[in-house]
Amino acid sequence: MTSISKITTFKLIVFCSMVLALFSCETTTKKSETKKKPNIIYIMADDLTIQAISVYGGIFKEIAPTPNIDKIANEGMLFQDALCTNAICGPSRAAILTGNYSNLNGYYKNESGGKFDDTQWTFPQEFQKQGYRTSLFGKWHLGTEPKGFDVFKYHNSAGQQGHYWDPTYNENGVDVKEKGYSTNLSTDFALSWLEEGKNSTDPFLMVLQYKAPHRPWEPDTKYEKLWEDIEMPYPSTFNDTYEGRELTAGDTEMTMEYFSNKDMKMPEPDGLEGVDKMKWNFYGAKPGEVVQPKGMSFEEGRKWRYQTYIKDYLACVKSVDDNVGRVLDYLGENNLEENTIIVLTSDQGFYLGEHGFFDKRFIYEESLRMPFMVKYPEVIKPGSVNEDIISNIDFAPTFLELAGLKTNQKMQGTNFAPLLKGETPKNWQDAMYYHYYEFPYWHHVQPHYGLRTQKYTLAHFYYNIDVWELYDLEKDPNQLNNIINDSNYSEVVVELKAKLKKLMIKFENNKSLKDFRMITDKDFGDIVTNDTNEPSVQDLLTKKEN
Repeated sequence: MTSISKITTFKLIVFCSMVLALFSCETTTKKSETKKKPNIIYIMADDLTIQAISVYGGIFKEIAPTPNIDKIANEGMLFQDALCTNAICGPSRAAILTGNYSNLNGYYKNESGGKFDDTQWTFPQEFQKQGYRTSLFGKWHLGTEPKGFDVFKYHNSAGQQGHYWDPTYNENGVDVKEKGYSTNLSTDFALSWLEEGKNSTDPFLMVLQYKAPHRPWEPDTKYEKLWEDIEMPYPSTFNDTYEGRELTAGDTEMTMEYFSNKDMKMPEPDGLEGVDKMKWNFYGAKPGEVVQPKGMSFEEGRKWRYQTYIKDYLACVKSVDDNVGRVLDYLGENNLEENTIIVLTSDQGFYLGEHGFFDKRFIYEESLRMPFMVKYPEVIKPGSVNEDIISNIDFAPTFLELAGLKTNQKMQGTNFAPLLKGETPKNWQDAMYYHYYEFPYWHHVQPHYGLRTQKYTLAHFYYNIDVWELYDLEKDPNQLNNIINDSNYSEVVVELKAKLKKLMIKFENNKSLKDFRMITDKDFGDIVTNDTNEPSVQDLLTKKEN
């Protein structure tokens, strides 16, 4: 080959290489530009606690496993320190939706808490605004019609608490009576919506919020007698004496003595209707109204109530787990797993006999810690576990970040998307501010605020008492020993109180105790539905002496 031919060939090779490189860059750019945004399925059960989820361990791990919920954690990331800013249903939901504490979103409590201010921004509205198809199925419990959803179908009876059996749903503004078990029904609606939109090219946000396992813990028929022949184990703190905590943990109406006839599935007398029926169902909710079969001793009755409660509660969780499995199966069968973020959580934790309690509200671990797990194959390494502190106000900014959605909306929460990649930013939050306002009904838990670090819990109970509590979570994980007056911790108390003060200023809630008490005392109104034939539990039971 002549030298001229060699030069010509060389030029041709260089030219072709440049063309291929340009084509490759253009193709990469187009792929980047056309990359589909992730779908998000947000699943929240009501009053679901980590003690009832087998991937978290605990005494029910082998007896009542939750394989489908566990699958989300095993194929994604399990959070060990997701904390609730106000451990009660409605306020927690408001915090999640807005990314803000109760003092900014205005929703402080359930009882006399009024309705959620639906004129304010919520993260589903942002998703809808920026091109996502959006839907809500199941429990809403904020006293309003949801905004930010193309389609919604939520529980709209019993003050939006809903019913387990044959529930009334509000379907896009119209009440519809459905036949069946609510946990199954809500999933039916969700899967139908996914199926109807399966040919759409737009990403979706689906919010699926179960009533279960909220009180009155009514299992699906097939699980009513699931553990009939065994005695469930008791938590190590079941017989807590509340020594050193007499005015706080020791002065509540959430012990084993406060289950109602309805809770305990006592046979209802014939012919009861209206107010009489309601009064009978809720007998047991007041002091001195202890429900148990005749002939039992106090201790026998206490254990009987616990066994009835825990079996019904875990049976309700069993149905939640089954239906989470249905959602996961649908994603797998329709090739949606890789590009769908699945979140499983609750509105707060719950007591399953720990400290002799049921319900929530306290800053103590069992009610403070929320189950939280995320599966997102593109970002999260399977089997990951995170032990950093996050809280429910952090959900909204994180979801927006994962979806690549920008907003000018200010939120108090912090985006924790880096944690999902196994990267903890420097100076990550090392404490969480907590505040509970509701008193005396339900359950007579003193309003309190405090902070939780990974080592300590500090709390101030302030409504008609003035009690501080401090717990060393490393030495006393069950929080049985209030060490606020232990001289060995005097410097720790000073440091933690200073940190708490900074957090209260940061989150714009550095008010006087008088102002906090006014919030507790204020009647913001009650959630009312179209359920006109049903007497109000509040009218019957909330007019009590403090």
